[in-house]
Amino acid sequence: MTSSELVVDLRGRLIETLDDFWDAVAKPCGLPEWFGRNLDAWADTIETRGISEVIDGHDILVVHVDRQGLFGGGRPEGDVLAGVFDGEWNRLVVHAPD
Repeated sequence: MTSSELVVDLRGRLIETLDDFWDAVAKPCGLPEWFGRNLDAWADTIETRGISEVIDGHDILVVHVDRQGLFGGGRPEGDVLAGVFDGEWNRLVVHAPD
């Protein structure tokens, strides 16, 4: 049996805040209008499932971002968000600038 991956590539999009991140993932991840737009809601969405049919339709979620803005290092909210991803069933891949 093979696993299916949902790959959300946000490279090239400047993400400065958590609100920018929620805006960026809302459509490709199929987040409902009532999504809480906070770290607890995101953790429930990617770990517990049952919130997004799009995410639930895949075994693994992989989100690619650039190492800038929220993910440029030294931003506590970026570090906390990155820590929500478990690295196995949901991964955040932070790419260094070219």
